[in-house]
Amino acid sequence: MKANFRMPALAAAAIALAGIAGAQEAPRRPPISVTVAQATTSSLPYEIDSIGSVQAIASIQMRSRVDAQVESIAVPDGATVSKGDVLVKLDSRQISAQLRQAQAQLARDQAQLEQNLRDVKRYTELVEKKATPQINLDNSKTATLATKAQIAGDEAAIENLKVQLSYYTILAPVSGKVGTFSLRSGNMVRANDNTPTGVLVTINQIAPIYVALSIPQRYLPDLRAAMNGAGALVEARPQGQSNWIDGKVAVLDNTIDPATGMLVARGEFANKDEALWPGQLCDVKVRLRVDDNLTTVPREAVQVGQKGNYVFVANGDKVALRTIKVGREQGGRTIVLEGVKPGETIVVEGANLLRDGASIAARPQQKPDAKSASKPSAS
Repeated sequence: MKANFRMPALAAAAIALAGIAGAQEAPRRPPISVTVAQATTSSLPYEIDSIGSVQAIASIQMRSRVDAQVESIAVPDGATVSKGDVLVKLDSRQISAQLRQAQAQLARDQAQLEQNLRDVKRYTELVEKKATPQINLDNSKTATLATKAQIAGDEAAIENLKVQLSYYTILAPVSGKVGTFSLRSGNMVRANDNTPTGVLVTINQIAPIYVALSIPQRYLPDLRAAMNGAGALVEARPQGQSNWIDGKVAVLDNTIDPATGMLVARGEFANKDEALWPGQLCDVKVRLRVDDNLTTVPREAVQVGQKGNYVFVANGDKVALRTIKVGREQGGRTIVLEGVKPGETIVVEGANLLRDGASIAARPQQKPDAKSASKPSAS
């Protein structure tokens, strides 16, 4: 009978011991796979991102200053022209005839002046010999002065006619690109026609060219300091394209818009290859300066919690949560002002799965493709 009582007790003890052993042999959590990168000492540009629109430095609507018939169009639609190139020739036969008439009148008056001078000389000799009255000499001198005045008037008339004649040959006032001509040979044009149909053609100066952009007023001190120093560099990339084009900030408006707090600036670009075209929208970066010796980490490494920003610092196969103080972001990097030192290994991907002291299986972050990261040459 005693043996029968011992068997259940032994069985219960065995079950209890098995439970304890099972608890002690529970599987450990596997390490969490993460991507890591080192905090580095970097030089980062201090840049402003904006959207800009391309504007011709000069956009001039060409109108006729005289009533005339178009004789010829000297350049095709869309042509590239230099300052002083002939754009349109108007029928100038009438004004040319008036000019020749005025030149003939000048020649007559110059001949008359020579006659007057001879008369003055002759009457001077006769008066000295008392062979003619003084009044004849006085009259010849008066006639000489009148003829000189007439000649001055002739010369002024000729100059005026030459100016008017120049209006019949319409020249490019700047180097640039013409648009589409609104007229053809044989059409009539009117003087100073301010209607839309009075525009013969529009010429845009596009090399160099402007990109206009708006900048928040808080950047004005830094922008002015850059312009007064080595210059504020600006990069523009037409939307839908990949190439960045280098220029410089050339103009600041003299007023900040009180409604928006924005300041209009203009970047100037050489644009020799005509990559920028009036009316285009561009992504724009204005570089105010380059800051050196900054501690930076990949932007994705920075997490936000109740106590502020933090990162996970890897040490072997463990991580530690580290609260940090951050500065600005630029080019995918975040500046760390406090909390991380250069050379420390930071978790970049997988941080959302971690807690302080967690085990990790780390792999290094892949560097971007050098070809895709490189910036095209500027124009």
